[in-house]
Amino acid sequence: MPITGGNALIDVNLILSKARIGDKTKVADLGCGASGHFVFPASKLVGERGKVYAVDILKTILENIKRRAKLENLKNIETIWTDLEMFGATKIESGSLDVAMLINTLYQSNKRAEILREAIRMLKKDGILIMVEWKNISSPIGPPIEERVKVELMKAAAAKLGLMIDEEFEAGQYHYGLIFIKL
Repeated sequence: MPITGGNALIDVNLILSKARIGDKTKVADLGCGASGHFVFPASKLVGERGKVYAVDILKTILENIKRRAKLENLKNIETIWTDLEMFGATKIESGSLDVAMLINTLYQSNKRAEILREAIRMLKKDGILIMVEWKNISSPIGPPIEERVKVELMKAAAAKLGLMIDEEFEAGQYHYGLIFIKL
């Protein structure tokens, strides 16, 4: 039986617990994707006084998330259209987020350092950046190996950009996870 996605591919609850998302947390899913796979579960965790920003470059994705949030009466989800490759373009205040999530986002860009800089800009001091990407191994699913993000390069780039590695973990059969703290 092939793995088709969802929790079979990446365990949402594991990722959200690793990100330490709880009541009153301000979190952004940067490159949230069509299903809002992390947005909706995070919305339940942050509660009425928390905020989840669903951030993407595709307006149709954001319209779908906005529609579902309205249907489910989730007032703590805000959609934000932006190009994460442009520093300062995202309409989220600098230093305002407790958690930024980059989940299967970086492999889609050649401007990974720029995306990291933009994520870091929005994080508070001691805020958490959680990154999940495809392992650099041959696998029956996922992007070609040459498009995958090498864990060593991410650690090196993050250190240069003012992040401290907090934890490296298995995020699924085909994914690794990194947790960074903004210094």
